[in-house]
Amino acid sequence: MATMLLIAGLFFPCWLPVLAAQDQFDDQAVAAFFSLTGYQAGVPMEMTATAYDACIQCCGKTDRITKSGTRALPGHTIAVDPKVIPLGTQVYIETLGVFTAEDTGRAIKGRRIDIYMETHEQAFKFGIKNLKVYMLNDKVTEL
Repeated sequence: MATMLLIAGLFFPCWLPVLAAQDQFDDQAVAAFFSLTGYQAGVPMEMTATAYDACIQCCGKTDRITKSGTRALPGHTIAVDPKVIPLGTQVYIETLGVFTAEDTGRAIKGRRIDIYMETHEQAFKFGIKNLKVYMLNDKVTEL
């Protein structure tokens, strides 16, 4: 069975692991892939990425409730500065995949994202990385 990618509740055949495995990303390849899925990948933004989990040390609380009212999920939730990436926006993060901007954080300002992880150990191990982030927009179709 082919690997599938879930975007906006729809599954698509996934060539994303091929993109994620590349050391150097080609912005045109990312745009072409998402065009096939019905989305437009925005202009890439270089962002500083860190990680967090639902612990007192990271969040000051343990309930996993995000700023948008959802429950944070690993491999899905990121915290953003809503002035840069609006809450609810889906983004593609190079080497990691598609995430949804559902949370904010007091240290998440400007071109910085915080990726939700299952455990504090995973978040700590992730460290600090500079990654390309692409906002995904519904593709406009002409009538």
